[in-house]
This record gives sequence, structure tokens and C-alpha cells, in this order.
Amino acid sequence: MIGTVEQPFAAGIQGRVLVFCHDSLRYKLGLAKSQPVTTEFLWPLRAPLSSLPGLGPRLSALMAKLVGGESVRDVLFHLPVEFIDRRLTPSLAEARPTQAATLRVEVVRHEDPARKGQPWRVVVTDGTGFAEVVLFHAARLSQFPVGAKLIIAGKLDQFQDRLVMTHPDQVANIAQENMFPWIEPVWPLTAGITPRTMRKAALGALERLPDFPEWQDKTILAKRGWPGFGTALHALHAPKTVPDRKPRERLAYDELLARQIAFALVRGRRRRLAGRSMAGDRRLQAVALRKFGFEPTRGQLQALAEIDADMAAPHRMRRLLQGDVGSGKTLVALLACLRAVEAGAQAAVMAPTEILAQQHFATFKKLSPVPVALLTGSVKASVRREILAGVKDGSIPILIGTHAIFQKSVEFHDLGLAVIDEQHRFGVDQRLALGAKGDTADLLVMTATPIPRTLLLTHWAEMDISRITEKPKGRQKITTTMHRVSDLPKVEAAIARAIASGGRVYWVCPLVSESETLDITATELRFAELQRKFGAAVTMAHGKMNNIARDTALREFAEGTRQILVATTVIEVGVDVPEANVMVIEHAERFGLAQLHQLRGRVGRGAAKSFCLLLHDDKIGETARKRLSVLRDTEDGFLISDEDFRLRGAGEFLGTKQSGLPGYRLADPEEDGDLLIMARQDAVMTLQRDPRLEGPRGQALRVLLNLFDQRDAIETVNAG
Repeated sequence: MIGTVEQPFAAGIQGRVLVFCHDSLRYKLGLAKSQPVTTEFLWPLRAPLSSLPGLGPRLSALMAKLVGGESVRDVLFHLPVEFIDRRLTPSLAEARPTQAATLRVEVVRHEDPARKGQPWRVVVTDGTGFAEVVLFHAARLSQFPVGAKLIIAGKLDQFQDRLVMTHPDQVANIAQENMFPWIEPVWPLTAGITPRTMRKAALGALERLPDFPEWQDKTILAKRGWPGFGTALHALHAPKTVPDRKPRERLAYDELLARQIAFALVRGRRRRLAGRSMAGDRRLQAVALRKFGFEPTRGQLQALAEIDADMAAPHRMRRLLQGDVGSGKTLVALLACLRAVEAGAQAAVMAPTEILAQQHFATFKKLSPVPVALLTGSVKASVRREILAGVKDGSIPILIGTHAIFQKSVEFHDLGLAVIDEQHRFGVDQRLALGAKGDTADLLVMTATPIPRTLLLTHWAEMDISRITEKPKGRQKITTTMHRVSDLPKVEAAIARAIASGGRVYWVCPLVSESETLDITATELRFAELQRKFGAAVTMAHGKMNNIARDTALREFAEGTRQILVATTVIEVGVDVPEANVMVIEHAERFGLAQLHQLRGRVGRGAAKSFCLLLHDDKIGETARKRLSVLRDTEDGFLISDEDFRLRGAGEFLGTKQSGLPGYRLADPEEDGDLLIMARQDAVMTLQRDPRLEGPRGQALRVLLNLFDQRDAIETVNAG
């Protein structure tokens, strides 16, 4: 039985609550067989922070910012980062300076400061010796009444001939020894939230924990030796001994599994969305392949087969096509577009830059047996009107462009396939805007370089994935070498030899700062220096040049009238010059590995032997040297991508300031990669056996989804 009920949360908020039932779960929750099981037992965890002991309005607001939420559950999900073992309890006769110790003492007397600015001193004894507790705040004297028997914990120091403990970390009456935090969790804190406040809130939150049904597979629990969910939280927030990794692993896996089940359910729902079957006859594809003149690689053929199968099915395709630099993704995209045209529909290809859009247009126009149009911001008004009319009446079956395609004035006659190149450079609103132009349009996303496995499972897990791992025949191996910037004369001599033998050279200038103006200044300075040595052989391209000047520079380089192109990363994508066989990257240590690999991919496209020269600072750090060594030693973009992600983290890889992957509370997919893969496999196998989560474990997994706020997944499983 699946349905909903209305019930106020503890905070007084009305909310819809998932209802589900299974006999074993009813028994676990203490319900009669006829009673429906609801997530009502989760309500105590949804209660506001102010319901916890010690949290009034002011502290609740501070706590909400610290734990990233406003409910009791958010306190439980704010895990300690380390633990202090206070079980060392020497006598004062045995105690040594610099020790962190816990002492059982009796307060003998208070000694007031001799003069202003000096501390109060509390003399204590345990019968074997004396020590002093040093206090700089008079308010704390109330914790040490004369004659009181206390447990105090902190660091011991030596002052003259006396042991002293300044501002003890813990003070408790000896009668409450059973409540003393012998293993003290250390939580991340913020100004205004003390360790005492955090501990009090965490213990209060633990009291709200319900008796959860077990949603994990018994085999996994036994193999890993993991405790139950509630037991794991107790082991971390109120430990009896210093916990090992098992409680944290258990909680991390729960979060990863919830997310992977949600991704799988949402992906399944998207597959069931009404789409259209676009079954072509391969007639147009065959013409394009004949014009191409080479046999596609096995990877290209496999990717195309997967795309063709998706497009032929009566659901909407949502597929990610990833491949190494130069693996031939553009050809696969063209053949997919022609498949849509064979079925009587249109296709649109969006690129993040005008240069890349022009490159795609040149390739498509050369190979396509049907009309292709290019729509960018620099297209003349008269040409633009003709293109818009052709797209609207269907006489232009394939449209390539930049953000200009997103504009409302672009109306398709029948959009069947949307291809987005370098998805991460487009905002969500822009991607949705394209999807709105074709109610049943399939979506194919291409990436410039391989995506690390962790990101695939966390940011693209709702998409089906095609991989091209091999390069087309004719691609040359690129010899990559590392050179100090002080070796510039030797590098310039090598360039002179290269252009003398008919080669062409890219010289990419360094990232000076986040200021594009400064980057361009560095480019112009390098251009001037090289021009003094090589004269008219040198040209320049950067993002601040007007389109005509930049396109002229790129065209002259491609045609061979200029042999050296000094540029910013504007040439990272979209520039295809087979004769270019040398890539110089200045201050390569300032680039990410994936970007360096992308830049290197601009050479090695012709018959000549190719080289990539990585110029680095003379005093390069060891980490930077290791990064560049990875690029020097391999051309495997998938390996480079994973290493780049490992070294830089998700924040930099995704182009954001944050560290770690956003949206995770208990898990760190960067560190928990093995658990992430295991959760992915578990989710897939579980949904294959129980697609609607109706069995005993399935019912418990619904609780897990609710606990981690996977509402889309809950709606999906309710809708069937």
C-alpha cells in the first residue's frame, strides 16, 4: 500500500509524508499488522534546533549555520573530526608536565591575583601531591568551590616547582563520573558555539534517534563489520572508546547509497518520459562516412551504436559522450545529427565559444550531405533572418551555434536532437532553455576531456555514458618534455629548427592571475619578444581581440603564412591545424593537468613527429613537479583526468571555490571512492530485483531516501 497522509511536523509545519507498509517493518516499529507504516517516526529528527537542550534563538541561528541545516538531524550529521582520549588518570605524584591528563582532585583554596591582570589560582590535591588550576576569568571560579571533589582534564605544565593546568578543558563533579566524556569528540565549531554547547546538542539529538529498520544488505554489513546506523552515530557523538573507521564508513555508505538509488530511480523515470523513436535508414550517415575517408575506430562505432539505440527507443535520450582529446567525438556527434535528420527531425549543436562553433561548422559542412547553418552573435542581421526562417520551416535540418541558439527568436520546425559540447560551460538555465525548444528532443552531451570516475558517479550519475578510449589512425605520439623557464634560449632554438623544417608552433602564455587583462599583457609581451627573433613568422590570438583580428590570426596560422601562434588558452579547443607539431606551454605549473592535456591535443594531428614543451618555474614545488611528470609520462586522458581530480579536488576541477563535492554531509566521494563504486553497484542490483522498493529491504530503503531528503526519488517510486 502506497499513499500519503497529512501531519504537522514537530516544528508546526504541515508536510506530506510517505506511507508504506511491510510486516517486518511494522514489527520493527511496534505497529499492529493492520497499521500503515509511515515516516512519522522520523519527525523527531525533523524538529527544529531550538527543541534541543541549550539552544535558544541566538544559538539556534549560529548552530544552523554551523551544521548546514535547521533540524535535529543536521546536528547528528555534523560529525566529529577527531577524538581526545582522556582515560590517562595519573596521580599528581605520577603526573608529568606536557601531559594531557585527567585528575581526581579536591579543591583546597582560592588565591586571588596579586595585582590587576594576573590570574586566579585554585589549589587542588589528590592526596599524593598538589597542583594549581590557573583561571583568567573570575566567572569560572564558581566551578571550583572549596572542598568540592572534581574531575578535571587538560594539559599539565610546570611553573617553577609546581604543576599547573590552565583553564581545564573539562570540569565535572566526581559524583557524575559516569557522565564524564572520557573519549571526547572534537567537532568543527564556529564563534559562539562552544564544545560544551555542541556536546549538549549532540547528546540531545541522539536521544531523538528512532529504532531504524536495517536498510543495508546483511552480507555487506558482515563483510565490512559495520554497526547499525544509530549505533554508528552513538559511536561518534558519544563514544565509549576511540572509534575506528567502521562507524564513519557505515554512515558514508548510507549517504552514498541513498544518492545512487536516487540517481538510478530518476534516470529510470527519464527513460520512461515520452519521447520519440528516431529510426533512420543510415543513408545520410553512409554518405558522411564516405566523405570522411577513414574507417571509424571501434570506440566511435560502439558509441554510435549506443546513441542509435537510444534514439530509436520511444524515450528521451540523456547520454554523456566522453572521450580523450582527439578521439573523434565530433564525427560521432555529426552521425547522431544525421540520424535525427533521417528520421525527419532537426538537430542542434551548441558550443561554448564562437571559435569552437566555427570549427564544428567547418567539419559538419565538409562531411554532411544535408544543409548546415552557423548561428553566432557575430552573424550579420540579414544572414541571421535567413537562418531563422530556414530553421523555422525545416529547410535547415542542422543548426550549429553558441548561446545565440538559446534566444526566444530561434524556433525549430521539429527539434529531435540537441547536442551540447562542454556542458560545464553552460548554465543550467541555458540547458533547460534548449530542452524547451523540443518537447521530446533527445540530449547528447560531449566533454572536451574525460571526466574523473568520482565525478561521473556524483555529478553525471543520472545520465547514460558512452566512452571513446582510442584515437583514430594517423594520430601521432606526442613527445612531452619538461624545461625550466631559464632554458628559454634552448627552447627558442628548437622552435627555429621546427619552423625551418616546415612545422608550426603554438606558444601558450601563462595564467598570471584571475585578471584576463594581465594574462593578455603577458601574451603581448611574449609576442613582442618572439617577433623580434622570428619576425613576420609570429602572430597572436587572445580573447580580448575583436573577432576579425583573431580569426585572421588563426586563419594565417592554419594556412601557413604565419608559423608561430602566441595565444592564451583561447586555442584550448576549436583550433585544428594538422601541420602544427610543436606546443610550448609557458609556466605550465599554473595550469590544471586536464587543461594541459587539452592544449597538448592541439598537436599530433598530422604526419609530422610532434612535441610538447612544458616550461616551468626554476624553483618549482614537488607537488607541481609530480603533476607535470604525470603529463610527461602518459597520453592517457582518462588516467590524467583521475590524477588531476585527485591532486586538485572537486572544487577546482568543477571550476568552483569550494573544496570537496557539494551536497555531501557524511561521505567524501573523493576519499570514499571504493564505497562510491560499491554503492553504485548495490543500487543497480537492488532496483533490478525490486524496482519499486516494495520488498522488506526496499521498504527500509524508502526510510533511507526520506532520511537523506531524496524527494525526487520518493516521488518516482510512488508514481511507479
